[in-house]
Amino acid sequence: MSESATIDRELLEGAHEALRTAVRGVAAQDWTLPTPCDQWNVTQVLQHAAGDQLAYVAAMTGSGGPSADPFAPSGQLDDTPLAVVDQALRASARAWAAIAGDATGVPTPLPQGVLPGWLAAGACALDAAVHAWDIAVATGQDSPLTPAMARPLMAVASQIVEPLRGFAYAPALSGDDGDDAAALLRYLGRRPDWTR
Repeated sequence: MSESATIDRELLEGAHEALRTAVRGVAAQDWTLPTPCDQWNVTQVLQHAAGDQLAYVAAMTGSGGPSADPFAPSGQLDDTPLAVVDQALRASARAWAAIAGDATGVPTPLPQGVLPGWLAAGACALDAAVHAWDIAVATGQDSPLTPAMARPLMAVASQIVEPLRGFAYAPALSGDDGDDAAALLRYLGRRPDWTR
């Protein structure tokens, strides 16, 4: 994609809805289950995902950031899981609605800082979609990461992931079997066939 590409609002909305749907699908007894995110349970992944969305809000607006470090989730929620994710996703959607579709420079919480609008929105969508997958597979739900969603997210990942290896992403995993969603997950260091 070129830097003149426009923000894919459908991709962002789809990723947000995937995260919301995954959270809705978690049974009360499953919030402490392990996830593909090393050493984090389902609640901690939810806290991290919500915190990341709020970090994008803070970068774009100068306010509304996470109240805790998204990379050190406590596993203790101050509200219901759905309320936690809804609050973060609504704030993120409002912040993105104020960004022009063809924005050339959008502040992000990523080490790369300011990115073209399409890439910044794609990075925010990538975060939501992958954590939706983490929560869904950890709790026995169907994967929300469809091949149609994975294709544009791979274009984003190939632009932003390498500087984040070892911090936010594990080393890429080899393998060429599977669909676009499996390829994206392997690129991000996640096993598409992960089980508890």
